[in-house]
Amino acid sequence: MSKVNSFKSKKTIKVNGKDYVIYSLTEAEKNGLKDISKLPKSLKVLLENLLRYEDNSTVDKTQINAIQSWLNNKTSDTEIAYRPARVLMQDYTGIPAVADLAAMRDAVKAKNKDPKKINPLSQVDLVIDHSVMVDNYANKDSFDLNVEKEFSRNGERYSFLKWGQQAFDNFKVVPPGTGICHQVNLEYLSKVVWSSEMNGELTAYPDTLVGTDSHTTMVNGLSVLGWGVGGIEAEAVMLGQPISMLIPEVVGFEVKGKLPEGTTATDLVLTVTQMLRKKGVVGKFVEFYGEGLKNLSLADRATIANMAPEYGATCGFFPIDEETLKYLEFTGRDKDLIKLIEVYAKEQGLWTSSGMVFTDTLSLDVSTVAPTIAGPKRPQDKVLLTDAAKDFDKNFKETIKRTALKEYPVENANYKLKDGNIVIAAITSCTNTSNPSVLIAAGLLAKKAIEKGLSSKPWVKTSLAPGSKVVTDYLEKAGLDTYLNQLGFNLVGYGCTTCIGNSGPLNDNISNSIIKGELYVASVLSGNRNFEGRVHPQVKANYLASPPLVVAYAIAGSMMVDLYKDALGKDKNGKDVFLKDIWPSNKEIADKILTSITAQMYRSRYDNVSEGPASWQKIKTVASSIYDWDQKSTYVKRPPFFENLPDKPEGFKAIKNARPLLILADSITTDHISPAGSIQKSGPTGDYFMEHQVLQKDFNSYGARRGNHEVMMRGTFANIRIKNEMAPGTEGGVTMLHPDKKVMPVFDASMEYQKRKVDLVVIAGKEYGTGSSRDWAAKGTKLLGVKAVIAESFERIHRSNLVGMGILPLQFKEGYSRKTLNLKGSEIINILNVEKGLKPREEVTVEFLFEDGSSKKINVLSRIDTDNETEYYKHGGILQYVLRNMA
Repeated sequence: MSKVNSFKSKKTIKVNGKDYVIYSLTEAEKNGLKDISKLPKSLKVLLENLLRYEDNSTVDKTQINAIQSWLNNKTSDTEIAYRPARVLMQDYTGIPAVADLAAMRDAVKAKNKDPKKINPLSQVDLVIDHSVMVDNYANKDSFDLNVEKEFSRNGERYSFLKWGQQAFDNFKVVPPGTGICHQVNLEYLSKVVWSSEMNGELTAYPDTLVGTDSHTTMVNGLSVLGWGVGGIEAEAVMLGQPISMLIPEVVGFEVKGKLPEGTTATDLVLTVTQMLRKKGVVGKFVEFYGEGLKNLSLADRATIANMAPEYGATCGFFPIDEETLKYLEFTGRDKDLIKLIEVYAKEQGLWTSSGMVFTDTLSLDVSTVAPTIAGPKRPQDKVLLTDAAKDFDKNFKETIKRTALKEYPVENANYKLKDGNIVIAAITSCTNTSNPSVLIAAGLLAKKAIEKGLSSKPWVKTSLAPGSKVVTDYLEKAGLDTYLNQLGFNLVGYGCTTCIGNSGPLNDNISNSIIKGELYVASVLSGNRNFEGRVHPQVKANYLASPPLVVAYAIAGSMMVDLYKDALGKDKNGKDVFLKDIWPSNKEIADKILTSITAQMYRSRYDNVSEGPASWQKIKTVASSIYDWDQKSTYVKRPPFFENLPDKPEGFKAIKNARPLLILADSITTDHISPAGSIQKSGPTGDYFMEHQVLQKDFNSYGARRGNHEVMMRGTFANIRIKNEMAPGTEGGVTMLHPDKKVMPVFDASMEYQKRKVDLVVIAGKEYGTGSSRDWAAKGTKLLGVKAVIAESFERIHRSNLVGMGILPLQFKEGYSRKTLNLKGSEIINILNVEKGLKPREEVTVEFLFEDGSSKKINVLSRIDTDNETEYYKHGGILQYVLRNMA
């Protein structure tokens, strides 16, 4: 809370008969911060945060002036200390975070200090949404059966989270079966303007957050500034540490026009994603403005904001306007809160307006958007629906290296499975199930298809997993659920399911045909991620599409079907039925929304949100501040990061005579580094489970096992699709041990190197660590003994996570790469003079000693970007730094 008030910004406003203290940007502009009214809205939120926390210690006048000075060059190299109001978590990232906090309490207790010092200081909401799998589908009991399995698999994890809820202050758990964290955040948790007692004064300020899931950005559609961070950084925020960040560049994205007939918000966001990826917005804020905003519903905006990780931006921010207030009313928010938001936004210049200054801009006339899908491997790979069949054929030939399509018989079925067949069609994920227009469109398309006599193909695994219970309420009220059910899109759960890799098993006969026939099959999902190996290990081509297109593709059954030209089937009279015959009009969708959705639906679903299903209520925990670790558990183990932690930091350590552990290409995702999906029986993780008498049917997923570091370190770099250039001709988590020249699993090689006391380095191409904000991608790398990662470029969150785990991120300078250096993996690597200390973003010399006796020295850029990050690295990680400070 501000103790200084250099710019005399503190003032009082009266709303709803209450006095609120605010830190006024208008007053600050009068008192020295010239022209700040021209700042992008997102930077105004950061500026208010600095004014509110100015203390001449973590935040000083220099930082505040730097945001005003940003207007001169539209960029800045000043580091600021930013304090978000709250933290959002999901269970995959939340379990290891709670385990870290519990282990920190143990470490504090071991030093005879009060363990309760380790406690969240800001509000933390954890939504359990990542654990439900699509084991059962396409029948009326699918939901109940999947929930039953979810609790039988995850009872131990859920008990641990229940313990955390009673052990820690300011920590709330939203039980399983409620919805996806980002949709719950949008529909219920977010306030847009927060108010609380600060120093005895009722203070109003912007709602801000960080989340341990990269799609936390979705809430920027509601003008709540938030983005994904790794669990490591989130834990530090929970424990009172500010986020150390450079004032970002802000790219303005002008929206013009209106979506044409026959297109959806999904088509729009896939277009925006491709445009912004091409522009290059990694590490930048994107802010949407322009007259076209009035034609975008709040749900459309949230769909665009959700995909910020896919276009690479820190966030995609929208201003507050009438649509914001309308949505808050529509979702049952308190009328007094809505009034406060309007008054505060207009007072602070956060209400929609023109005349803002941006680092750079680009523009889209939304009326030019056409029906679109994205794939087969990345969300930014946009394909026009008109070209989808041709594009699939091209990818198939390039990937499989054959031109003829193969087919293979399916046991106990009267059809054959073919290359290009769609085996998974899933309406899933926070991105699209938060948007009534695309879900109602899917329901209407299903209705028309059933009325024409069409059905889903028998080889397609169909599922509906919305992000909120309200979705099923309005589909039922609209009378559309029955038609979706008839096409196999029965409710399977309220969670991420297929989008996170929890697609569940394919039927044995389908799976066997894919394997024996070596078929190249596809999935179509309404999600945001289609990275290799993520959706299902046997499905190599994965496409993102709008919910109505997911339904259409389930009926078509193959990516080789051209939805524009080819018939989907025949009606009851034997006449061809085309997609245009069953596609609902924009008016039909709008009319159905008006008669099907009420604010009361949201109120009734969220009134008792903490109760959860009966299975959740039955879970018993022992009330205690210290967790009683079960040594036999294969789900929750005490993490090793704080064991025998010396009181003082060990400082900068030399990295000499290191060996490469992996050499990787471009666009290596956190999924490649730390997969979330199914666990293979063969390999180090399978061996670990066999040693602990865990049957294969009980392996669960890597995501569900994140509370066990023994599993996670064995799973690091174990994605079935990762290709390590050190072991040519292989696929999956293997490397070559040097100097032995022996190919073996990455984990086994790491353990051997650690026995030999050999430091390790990972070498990579561009966009290393793209995708999910997966802290285990950095934690697992640390436990494998990796001291540095040298890449051509880093994705924002993963770079931060590496520093947060005490791993040195180094960036090749222009003209240098693994290819130009001709690295094979047999090299010895010295990173020179690290032990003398590092300054933010300084050049570091790396020496490569080649097998033939030659050597080469090059300069690389240290991507420890700020002074704070230097401190974290010196301490061996951000949590070690926090723990030493608190103890």
